[in-house]
Amino acid sequence: MRKPNAYIVYLIQEGAFALIFWVIVTVDGVYQVTMAHLNPLQLVLVGTVLELACFVFEVPTGVVADAYSRKLSIVIGMVLIGLGFMLEGSFPRFELILLAQVVWGIGATFTSGATQAWITDEIGEANAGRAFLRGSQVGQVCTLVGIAAGMALANVRLNLPIVLGGGLFVGLGLALWLIMPENGFKPTSVKDRNSWQRMARTLRGGLAMMQVRPALITILVIGSIYGAFTEGLDRLWTPHLLSFTLPALDGFRPVVWFGLVRAAGMLLAIGMTEVARRRVDTNSHAIVARVLSINSALLIAFVVVFGLTGHWGVAFTAFIATMPLREMRDPLYTAWVNQRLDPQVRATVISMSAQADALGQMVGGPILGAIAVGASLRAALVVAGLALLPSLLLYTRTLRRDTSQQELEAVSL
Repeated sequence: MRKPNAYIVYLIQEGAFALIFWVIVTVDGVYQVTMAHLNPLQLVLVGTVLELACFVFEVPTGVVADAYSRKLSIVIGMVLIGLGFMLEGSFPRFELILLAQVVWGIGATFTSGATQAWITDEIGEANAGRAFLRGSQVGQVCTLVGIAAGMALANVRLNLPIVLGGGLFVGLGLALWLIMPENGFKPTSVKDRNSWQRMARTLRGGLAMMQVRPALITILVIGSIYGAFTEGLDRLWTPHLLSFTLPALDGFRPVVWFGLVRAAGMLLAIGMTEVARRRVDTNSHAIVARVLSINSALLIAFVVVFGLTGHWGVAFTAFIATMPLREMRDPLYTAWVNQRLDPQVRATVISMSAQADALGQMVGGPILGAIAVGASLRAALVVAGLALLPSLLLYTRTLRRDTSQQELEAVSL
């Protein structure tokens, strides 16, 4: 059987992943709060365990994708993600939810660097940045379908979207094994395929890229700061909104409000990402850094408002405004990391960026959870927003360095 075009498969994968993922996460936070009865600290600890699994396994699985097969790594990841969600949705107990995070967190590390590296190998680095943005748009459209499906299923039983979504992830992994081409990747010889020395060389190659591209260090530090911010917002926004008296929706559970919030934010995200795809030169370090800097400044403002307001309408509006900013930020950040990477270590370096994000979440999550329990949810959310402030200084620093380098090159010419 002839396999479809790699770009088409990438878009299918991004769309299917987004649809299934949002079937699950539309209700996952509400499930953890209302059915598993987790408190704010436990909610953050669930995220911390997930990120710990990502941190421990991110680089090893990235090396596997570089040394063995991007395709195999992606398939394994999808299956593990699915099994983790099935476990979480089947048993609403804190300790089993923690175990589920380990399973699907390991699965996520198999896909995180491998997916971007695979499509870059297949279509070329020059086309990859726009592919990331187009894939993000496809994912956003499919997210709307996933949100609607998640709300409908949750209205039957709250954990049904989580269990069913997990099974669909397993099916997606098996389908990708059948249709995904892998022509641009050159696997190592059989002799080296099981060699720890090969893995060590690939990892050293990734670290060496930081010497060739010093801006990578700044990029990874920014990734860590962003990780701390997202952990606080992702884990605490649901109980914060549940603390408001929400208007009744006849015939529907309150969980529907959370789906409507997600859908509104995603509609905005589709438009903003299209603007970015058309207007942002993803091959320019300075332009991407400048756009990401503006993005972070807006996120700080909206999250602080979200945490401080006492009106449910303002809170919903502020949270909705964060969604398109985050959706636009992710593919741009990936393109930023991906610039001028050696193909032999591409998956490893991209995995390092995901590991930096996980490190930020591990450090920032428990701190923000403790603030939520010891002070208030509002205080924790405000601190989460302000945690992004150092990244603005780093964006300014990298832009100045880029300008200075261009001036030196102009003088030498």
